Amino acid sequence: MQFTSTQKRALAWGFIFALVLGAVWQLGPVLTPFVMAAVLAYALTPLVDWLDDLGRGRVPRLLAVLIVELQFVVVILGLALLIVPILAKELPLLREQVPVLLEGLNDSLKPFLAQFGVKVSLDVASIKAFVLKYLSANVEDALGSLMASLKLGGSVAFTLLGNVILIPVALFYLLMDWHRFVARLLKFVPPHLRAAFDSFTAEADAVLGQYLRGQLLVMMALAIFYSVGLSLFGLDLAWPIGIFTGLAVFIPYIGFGLGLILAVLAGLLQFAVASGPSHVLIMVAVVYGAGQLIESFILTPRLVGERIGLHPLAVIFSLMAFGQLLGFFGVLVALPVSAVLLVALRRTSARYMASKLYQG
Repeated sequence: MQFTSTQKRALAWGFIFALVLGAVWQLGPVLTPFVMAAVLAYALTPLVDWLDDLGRGRVPRLLAVLIVELQFVVVILGLALLIVPILAKELPLLREQVPVLLEGLNDSLKPFLAQFGVKVSLDVASIKAFVLKYLSANVEDALGSLMASLKLGGSVAFTLLGNVILIPVALFYLLMDWHRFVARLLKFVPPHLRAAFDSFTAEADAVLGQYLRGQLLVMMALAIFYSVGLSLFGLDLAWPIGIFTGLAVFIPYIGFGLGLILAVLAGLLQFAVASGPSHVLIMVAVVYGAGQLIESFILTPRLVGERIGLHPLAVIFSLMAFGQLLGFFGVLVALPVSAVLLVALRRTSARYMASKLYQG
């Protein structure tokens, strides 16, 4: 069978694409910090350019990059430090109320299980001694225990630490030379395709900008919702936990899960003795259940999905599909990548509709 020159070219490009895809698949763990840095550089470059324009050339780009990256790091640290007041208040309460909670659990669990013929007797004294030992330990002992427990997953811990260091470094160099990198990549685009490529990237850039703005609106709305909702139930730490949960939703599922765990823990320590665990269960079921429904079916589809032209079902499907294919990183990039793919699909569909193949 003889292939035409067009078919040979298509086969060659298909083979190259398959090789690149295979290399990316094999080097996924190595590429992850660089890809994350590139995504951050794409989002933060407009701020660096704005500082450049504001200084009218008198502000060195190095200074602009340092200002923007330091602000970004401060925001991330601020999000993490929201947990500090939570832990500062909860750890003393844990030492005081864990014995009471354990005794109440034992008293309620034994008769409940006895109805089904199951006899369970908790050694409350031993459990209390074990828990209080670790809650009363100093920071050095806690860190020692933590490091010892990480020995089994040392490679994972090392990888996480390496990414924490590597991502800011890669982000710095990408912010410094972003326009130079983009210009070099554009040189690989054939001149006769440059106009179509520029049009595509301009449309994709506009869609991604709308996505980022929509995501920020979702985060702010959820931070207010969770804070007010937990406050209505009388939780003392409603605002730090609510703000943390709302801002952490940019990490799908994980941010919500951490906020839920913190709310349950704080609620048990505050209400379990006086109002019983039922108050805590009702609180988290109402606030976090409603919050998840509002985020999944109203805020994200309306503020993010509609801005980038994705149907609500497409938003849900893209999150599940990319999560299945690429894991945690896939969930992070699902919506922006889907937005770019949607632009490509629109253009492909328009070309097909205008082609002789469609018109017969």
